[in-house]
Amino acid sequence: MDDVTPLLTAVDRLADRLRTLPQSRLRQGAAAEGLALARELSLRAQRLEKPGAPPRIMPDVGMFAVADQLAVAGHDLVHALERAPDNGAGELAEAVTLVTETAERCGA
Repeated sequence: MDDVTPLLTAVDRLADRLRTLPQSRLRQGAAAEGLALARELSLRAQRLEKPGAPPRIMPDVGMFAVADQLAVAGHDLVHALERAPDNGAGELAEAVTLVTETAERCGA
């Protein structure tokens, strides 16, 4: 398994940044971007943990919770990657790219 530190660092950095954004910035799209990323990371973790099982979509519980949802989803994906039989071939790099691109769109 590749070192998961870049993914953990990127997820934690973006989650921390989302926690500090003013409400106006969250409303202008940062919260929606964060939730979309959290949902994608969650789906990726689910596919690794239970291939073929129907996905569970992370609910929208409000813009002030999105940073925590992102942190949980990112850490869940890391744990799934660590236990994946094929070591999550390619998933780690893709996930880091997704987080980095989302952070850029959020101005973080």
